[in-house]
Amino acid sequence: MIARCLAFGELSLRYQGRIANWNDERGFGFIAPIDDGRRVFVHISSFSGRQRRPIENDMVTYEIGTEAKGRVRAERVVFADERLPWNTSFELGNVSLTFAGIFLVVLTGAVVFGKLPVPILGLYFVSSVVAFVAYSLDKSAAKQGRWRTQESTLHLLGLIGGWPGAAVAQSLLHHKSRKQSFQVVFWVTVVINCGALGWLFSPSGAVVLRSIFEISRG
Repeated sequence: MIARCLAFGELSLRYQGRIANWNDERGFGFIAPIDDGRRVFVHISSFSGRQRRPIENDMVTYEIGTEAKGRVRAERVVFADERLPWNTSFELGNVSLTFAGIFLVVLTGAVVFGKLPVPILGLYFVSSVVAFVAYSLDKSAAKQGRWRTQESTLHLLGLIGGWPGAAVAQSLLHHKSRKQSFQVVFWVTVVINCGALGWLFSPSGAVVLRSIFEISRG
């Protein structure tokens, strides 16, 4: 089994290995896990610090990622005798996780005090569970080079109410949390969803919501 460690200030899984071979002119090489597992491709751009060039037999810690074509590669590589820089995505993940928690507390309160019907809370709960599972499966598929879930599907789950579960998945699984283009669209879906929910508190929104439930009961 590949040896693993938790770096200081990190919750993400990291692996330990050594630089098995390195082509400094081309800026890439391979890392051999310390337990003699499968070698992992590494590019110079994946090193967190650029002041030091890697050489063969350097000990490093790293995370596992995949390229667009599905090839496994090392990411956020750090020399074993250096400290891992603060992870900005980890900090943003905490923000989104906190925001999702506050949102669910407020939503639950609105249902308890009769401002929103119970099925609305149920919709967010079910959608969040489905979104979390979808992110988890996509993370697993990325590591194993299998068929990936389309980003549009993940965004659609967030748009219909699953974004709290997606925020939890991004924070705990560290999936899609560092891709800026994905994060921009994700937060757009959050704003749209929250805006639609806020509209339900307006007189016109309450009328529409009441009509929908009357039709469903009929």
